[in-house]
Amino acid sequence: MAHDYNQFVLNIKNKSGIDLSLYKEAQMKRRLTSLYERKGYASFLNYYEAMLKDDLLFNEFLDRMTINVSEFYRNAARWFVLENKILPRLLSENTSLKIWSAACSTGEEPYTLAMILSKFMPLSKISILATDIDRNAIQRAKMGVYPERSLNEVPSEMKKKFFQKEGSFYKISEDIKKTVEFKSHNLLADPFPQQMDLIVCRNVLIYFTEEAKTEIYQNFSNSLKREGTLFVGSTEQIFNPGIFNFAIEDTFFYQKQ
Repeated sequence: MAHDYNQFVLNIKNKSGIDLSLYKEAQMKRRLTSLYERKGYASFLNYYEAMLKDDLLFNEFLDRMTINVSEFYRNAARWFVLENKILPRLLSENTSLKIWSAACSTGEEPYTLAMILSKFMPLSKISILATDIDRNAIQRAKMGVYPERSLNEVPSEMKKKFFQKEGSFYKISEDIKKTVEFKSHNLLADPFPQQMDLIVCRNVLIYFTEEAKTEIYQNFSNSLKREGTLFVGSTEQIFNPGIFNFAIEDTFFYQKQ
């Protein structure tokens, strides 16, 4: 049984780049055993062989394996502020933008950015840096396959234009994928990219201590160009933005002074 699981871990890594050994083994093994038994398979080997022939089964496995709480256009009203107020200002000062989606999880956020930017410029002109500390999340992001619930807030014209339905999953278009470069990055240890016009970091800092938050906000400020914007999540309002050289541009949007 142990050998069976180890081989499964290796097979999944070769097929998808996702490394199950980064998760707690006993927990992951339990979760996956109950999944394949419920589907009617006798072993990890049978289950893997079935996944090779059935993309839907594979996507379902990926979805069960990662606890993904991210979604496209999360808190849609804020994205409309980005589209109608923030981006027009940034683009009135620059023909192209340097954009960083920090702690991007499984990719919904940078892909949302790309879809919104496609209203302003051709996809070939869009370039977004997306980073996360979790290598498995980045591999999921690169695949670009999402369960229906992740698309609840996506405007219908965007859904039609940029997604292809495969069973109960949706695959994002290759053209959108090409606009995003995914990299591994630790917000508390790695150097921050410089001269950014827009940094999006939402619903992540809630997990950090106050000291760590202060350090990260300062680093975001240093990372932005003058008049660049930081877009944060609804749980992450900065109560004293001035100490980081920020002024409030709109709710959850901070402009560097």
